[in-house]
Amino acid sequence: MPMIDAGDGCLLNVSVEGRGGGPTLMLSNSLGCTLQMWEPQMAALTKQFRVVRYDRRGHGKSSVPPGPYSMERFGRDVLAILDELDIARTHWCGLSMGGMVGQWLGANAPERFDRIILSNTACYYPDPTNWLNRIKAVKEGGIAAVADTVIAGWLTADFREREPQITARMKAMLTASPVAGYLACCEALSTLDQRALLLRIKSPTLVIAGRHDPATPVAAGEFIRSQIPGAGITILAAAHISNVEQPEAFTEAVTGFLTQH
Repeated sequence: MPMIDAGDGCLLNVSVEGRGGGPTLMLSNSLGCTLQMWEPQMAALTKQFRVVRYDRRGHGKSSVPPGPYSMERFGRDVLAILDELDIARTHWCGLSMGGMVGQWLGANAPERFDRIILSNTACYYPDPTNWLNRIKAVKEGGIAAVADTVIAGWLTADFREREPQITARMKAMLTASPVAGYLACCEALSTLDQRALLLRIKSPTLVIAGRHDPATPVAAGEFIRSQIPGAGITILAAAHISNVEQPEAFTEAVTGFLTQH
């Protein structure tokens, strides 16, 4: 996997797989996840696309530069990856925080994106209390202090009971996150307000929401859909990490949207 300099000395861990001559699809992770979160989709997606995955700064094998971080900084990291790989245009699929970065990119770098998928995400947190409480808990007790609460939002109780091994892998991914990077991302989320960006997104856009998602509920997805001209929405029977909880339905929604004429 190549390491790509984001331009400020931050090295980003990047993976490129799949069809060399096909269209490109870039995947962007949730907070507390590495590029491994997309494994349920990779077999299908790499048959049709050149798939680019990466670890956001502060996550996985990427660097953990000191904060503050911002959506603009995350977006410019993506553009640095595309430039280094000589990719002029790509499709985008981002989940949760990846969807927030996708909003910034769709509004500020429209010439680089064909179709955009914004999954299990929000554009605005009217009350930062939950983020401030999480920051305090992680500063005092590490990510382990919030892990069970986070996992309960990521995956429904039924899924956690039915798939203990997958649940354990997701929890291990979360708790392995660098604390400093996780906190810097939480701080960026605590001030999130991208409502003004949505009307500027002109790419064909699909919003995916989880019917049982407590973190970014269906109403948050519906608001995004209502603000982006021509956007559609698909609702899956899942909590927050819908690509893991409903892998086949998620993959079908993504490939269907990206290949429709």
